[in-house]
Amino acid sequence: MQISGALRVGRAAGFTLLELLIVLVILGLLIGYVAPNYFKQEDKSKIKTARAQIKAFEDALDQYRLDVGRYPTTEQGLAALTAQPQGESRWQGPYLKKAVPADPWGNPYQYRSPGEHGEVDILSFGKDGQPGGTDLAADITNW
Repeated sequence: MQISGALRVGRAAGFTLLELLIVLVILGLLIGYVAPNYFKQEDKSKIKTARAQIKAFEDALDQYRLDVGRYPTTEQGLAALTAQPQGESRWQGPYLKKAVPADPWGNPYQYRSPGEHGEVDILSFGKDGQPGGTDLAADITNW
């Protein structure tokens, strides 16, 4: 009677170089397929985050306007939502719980009052950090 699965005498257990190369090729193909899709999702989530932050700024700016009677000037900027501007006696803030964050790409949000597209313009230049752009590099705005 012969026992199946017994170790063969004279051959070391392990993987051959060919088997390791095949595994590395398969892993490379999987990474090549999955990585681009992952990074697209990451960029899309950053865009959604920027839109949500801009919406939160708009809500805080509306509360500021109710208290002070006008929006902060361009010079005062979004910082007026967390720190009382000099000479603003009717300021009842802070209007944001934390300091104004940078956009998801690490750049400051742009703020204009009066805006070119509304009473206030808030925008992020997007992934490329430059005005304009298309697709993932497009500006994210409140208009």
